[in-house]
Amino acid sequence: MTTPESPGKAYTIAALLGAALWIVGSKVSDRREAWDSETYWIFFYPAAIGACAALAYLFPDRPWRWCIALFAAQFVTMVMLSGEIGNLAPLGIIAFGIISLPAIGAAQLVAGIRRRKP
Repeated sequence: MTTPESPGKAYTIAALLGAALWIVGSKVSDRREAWDSETYWIFFYPAAIGACAALAYLFPDRPWRWCIALFAAQFVTMVMLSGEIGNLAPLGIIAFGIISLPAIGAAQLVAGIRRRKP
């Protein structure tokens, strides 16, 4: 099961995965923002959801946290790569919040299954 330091590990893994998925998605698609490419939506967004589900299996206590950390890291990475925060930042935060919802659902489902296992 989990240990007291596990949430810290899970947050770190989620943030690193989120940043990596965003960076690789941007580079592969040759776009400034990864989500401007269909490659992000076909490969990297599902991978982010899968990563959240995997983290929920490993760390089933309040698994929605890992999803928020992963997508927040994508937002931070997007801002860092662009070099500007701009007046569209609130819209970006809202967008990342919305696209994190399927990941939260998947994480909750996987964590529930994990908890039921003997």
